[in-house]
Amino acid sequence: MDNSGLSVQTLADMGLNLTEYDSLIGEFYDGSLEPRLMAKTLRHVRNLYQANYVILILRVPEQPDLGLMIVVGDIEREGEVSYWAYPQALTPFNNPPMDRVFTVDDLMSEEQWTRSAYFKTYGTVHDTYHIMAADISTPDGGKLRFRITRPKSAPNFSASERSLCGMFIPHLRRAMHVHNLIDRSESMTELYSQAISRLSVATIVLDQQGKVLSLNPMASELLEQADGLKLVGGHLEATYPSDNRELQRLVRNAFNRDTGNVQEGTQAEAMSVSRPSGQINLGVVVEAIATQDWAEGKGTPGVVVYIRDAAGRSMASETLTKQLFNLTRAETALAMELANGLSLEEAAEALNVRRNTARAHLRSIFSKTGVRRQTELVRIILNSVVALGKPGLALLPGAKASRKKTGLTQNSA
Repeated sequence: MDNSGLSVQTLADMGLNLTEYDSLIGEFYDGSLEPRLMAKTLRHVRNLYQANYVILILRVPEQPDLGLMIVVGDIEREGEVSYWAYPQALTPFNNPPMDRVFTVDDLMSEEQWTRSAYFKTYGTVHDTYHIMAADISTPDGGKLRFRITRPKSAPNFSASERSLCGMFIPHLRRAMHVHNLIDRSESMTELYSQAISRLSVATIVLDQQGKVLSLNPMASELLEQADGLKLVGGHLEATYPSDNRELQRLVRNAFNRDTGNVQEGTQAEAMSVSRPSGQINLGVVVEAIATQDWAEGKGTPGVVVYIRDAAGRSMASETLTKQLFNLTRAETALAMELANGLSLEEAAEALNVRRNTARAHLRSIFSKTGVRRQTELVRIILNSVVALGKPGLALLPGAKASRKKTGLTQNSA
């Protein structure tokens, strides 16, 4: 009998048809996209096998001796789904064959099993006597563990049950690999988003209907002020009609570039947006997002809008500024205020220090940074890597926050 026939026979022995099996396998992949759904999948497996527990053990980064156990089963006071640390050192299943289903009987005698430290610690407490398992290799060289357990009063696992578990292995491997790839991508996206925010750049993503799909914290803050740009019915608009016409033209052009309706040319367009407050104009860049979707659908990212508020305060990291230029704490505080557009006298007042003290600090800063003018100092700070660290400026004792008009709200300043 070929493999496909064996699979069909296995399903029949387990009381499953192909539609039910297909639905179960689909749940494994749904769980890779939304981890909470994986618990639902494991519950279905538990019911299918009439098991007391189904366990998925994931490794913990930088902790080779520990793992994270997702346990589906009625553990007293823990609920049906619980999360436990997996003590690698206690497991009796050391180096079992990879990517193959095994049971306790395959590895040891009944006496060895019941006398093992693992069984005495966990098996007797939770009545996990019969265990069917698989250690599954991952494409990145890792390992995940799958366990199905039954109490001593239940029958041992049959050949058909082992065969069905073996059919799960490639799907679990792929589902976890997809989860890892998505998690890695989301982590990198979040990292880049944070870096863009620290560079004081607001980003707004529009879908193919021109509706705002996502925005970073800087953009949220900017739109809350409604000073030049605002949200109207979920769409980005400029305050003044002439600016708004130009903004919508840039957005339409970006969509046209993405769909290939215009000749290839400039990949991004820019404009200046006037602000009712009288602050310096906002700088706006509109660029198409190349779509790689395999199917059409709503809510697809189409255009990204970058906004720079030249009047906003620098979000440079005090710690990195201090380390990069070898400054003292007092010198760092002064340098940051100067980078935010204050004069030396205004910075001295904001930091609650004497002007002569501020001048002395400035001379020391010049010496350490190798510049001779305040404008040069501001330029090297704003163009350095200090903005890529976590923002925040620890003011000196007795210092007061600057009230120079910057275009930011009091809470955000």
